[in-house]
Amino acid sequence: MAEIERESMEYDVVIVGAGPAGLSAAIRLKQLDEDINVVVLEKGSEVGAHILSGAVLDPCGLDALMPDWKDKGAPLNVPVKDDKFFVLGEAGQLRVPNWPMPPLMSNHGNYIVSMGNVCRWMAEQAEAMGVEIFPGMACSELVYGENGEVKGVVAGEFGKEADGSPGPAYEPGMELHGKYVFLSEGVRGSLAKEVIGKYGLSDGKEPQKFGVGMKEIWEIDPDKHREGSVTHTMGWPLGSNAGGGSFIYHLENNQVYVGFVVHLNYKNPHLFPYMEFQRFKHHPMVADLLKGGKRVAYGARAITEGGYQSMPKMVAPGVALLGCSVGMVNVPRIKGNHNAMLSGKAAAEAAIAAIRADRSGDELSDYEDEVRSGPIGADLKKVRNVKPMWSKWGLLPSLAMGGFDMWTNSLFGLSLFGTIGHGKTDAAATEEASLHKPIDYPKPDGTLSFDRLTNVSFSMTNHEECQPAHLHLGDPEVPMKVNMPKFAEPAQRYCPAGVYEVVDDNFVINFQNCVHCKTCDIKDPSQNITWVTPQGGDGPNYPNM
Repeated sequence: MAEIERESMEYDVVIVGAGPAGLSAAIRLKQLDEDINVVVLEKGSEVGAHILSGAVLDPCGLDALMPDWKDKGAPLNVPVKDDKFFVLGEAGQLRVPNWPMPPLMSNHGNYIVSMGNVCRWMAEQAEAMGVEIFPGMACSELVYGENGEVKGVVAGEFGKEADGSPGPAYEPGMELHGKYVFLSEGVRGSLAKEVIGKYGLSDGKEPQKFGVGMKEIWEIDPDKHREGSVTHTMGWPLGSNAGGGSFIYHLENNQVYVGFVVHLNYKNPHLFPYMEFQRFKHHPMVADLLKGGKRVAYGARAITEGGYQSMPKMVAPGVALLGCSVGMVNVPRIKGNHNAMLSGKAAAEAAIAAIRADRSGDELSDYEDEVRSGPIGADLKKVRNVKPMWSKWGLLPSLAMGGFDMWTNSLFGLSLFGTIGHGKTDAAATEEASLHKPIDYPKPDGTLSFDRLTNVSFSMTNHEECQPAHLHLGDPEVPMKVNMPKFAEPAQRYCPAGVYEVVDDNFVINFQNCVHCKTCDIKDPSQNITWVTPQGGDGPNYPNM
């Protein structure tokens, strides 16, 4: 095929992803220089369409970015009123008191929010300042300069046939060039993955760790609704099979966010994270809350959990990684949006200083220095050992030792444990199926629990079916010749959207179901699946996740 000719547009800064990190960067750039040319490219059909988060938001990021956010009408309407933590057994629960927990675990002053709606509001602020935002524009390729620097992206390629050839309505897209490119794609973004590999940004770092988070929005009986209530649980139904836990957040309008996170370093390939979530809702405490209510939305996404010691180098020539492209989630707090916002602000400040010094296409080392030595680094360093302790020692020992470690870090700025490593990747943690027993999961009842395909319909997911599948197999033979006999082909289970099936000894990819969580790219034990972006506008259409 002849080389594709594309038109190009020049900007000062090109930002990929209209999440909290990318939008914060765009806003800060315009605050510092109203004449700077900034473009934000978003693969979702609208800003917020692909945003899914818990979320209890620590407003420190917004405070730093826009201190007058309340006056500007930011949708932070539900302050946290009470905060409960339980360890669950199959039939009961044990309340863990708040008083032994270090102050960093308190949710006082935080807000229950829809991050999708927060990002929609942030986009309005950015556009009012002159930022160009283009939703429905997936960035499918990086553009490199003569010296190997990242100088831009290809966005807006449409109309390919299933075999990858241009169709009758093919549009080649455009090259958008910038003095600097910011990648704020979220967890395991395809362009960030390419940059990390090309420039060796993870060399010398601990492997990144992940969880898969699944979430439903429920409308419940008004008599059971407690606006501002936050509940977290650990324990049943996961037990010793996997790390993870749940969240239940009461927001406005008699709605509740019900979510479940499974750490992806689990060993047993028979584990079925989605069914663990569905089983969790049958716990008496949860079932009583949801009885008489209805589920109105569903979604899923991966979560970065490696923390401080897993953050790759964040800059390479011409490019900076922001937010979850780096991995800035504080695991015990279950919060990362505030750090994403702070990272966008820091990247913008470094870029403005560089552009004013007539630089371009180099490394924004000031950004990396600010992240590691500033508020983000301080937030993550205190809790760096909680996740590896949990992985190595299990739930109850890690509760005690992790709490002790967070206290010593908070009070004295040191840990008696130093910095504990993570060891294996989540893919390498998967053990052979013969070493584990299959798990018998109850059939969903259609009232509290639901099958995957029914739930995926509540994510409003849609993909143009004639395009190439955006889930690439390195070797098409691996699923049935390697993963099936060795691992009972876990893609059938770890995907929270039912994308992968084994039908008549054939491995089937139903890419139309994909909610862009990236779990397959992370957990496949053979590392044979690569997630790339489909054409712009495709995927889930989350309302207020």
